[in-house]
Amino acid sequence: MSCHEIEAVRLGLMNVLGVGDQSAREHAEKELEGHLEGPIEGLVEADTLAEIQRHLDAALVDLEEEVAAMDSEDPEYDYTRGRLLEVRNAERAVERLSVQGESIVDGMGEAHDTLHETFPVEE
Repeated sequence: MSCHEIEAVRLGLMNVLGVGDQSAREHAEKELEGHLEGPIEGLVEADTLAEIQRHLDAALVDLEEEVAAMDSEDPEYDYTRGRLLEVRNAERAVERLSVQGESIVDGMGEAHDTLHETFPVEE
């Protein structure tokens, strides 16, 4: 049992944010060996938050379908439902990161405008 979606999101975020050490990347890549297809592959290769959001949404749909098709007596059922919850949490975290990033960009624009209002430049 492995949480491929979460490891893939981590790798995608490492790409986008330019953070993470090589050993963490290698560990995640090892866990994902043989599973790099569809949304998992898209998450690993993502270069933008928008790409992460799109592939995470697709991974969530796949996981929801997997849970719906499982027998509740299956020994992996609870773990798979837990994965579903964590992927939903990851989706919310990425959304917060995106909103915060947009806020920072807007704030920089406001700072730029304030600077020019305070110190007008004659052309």
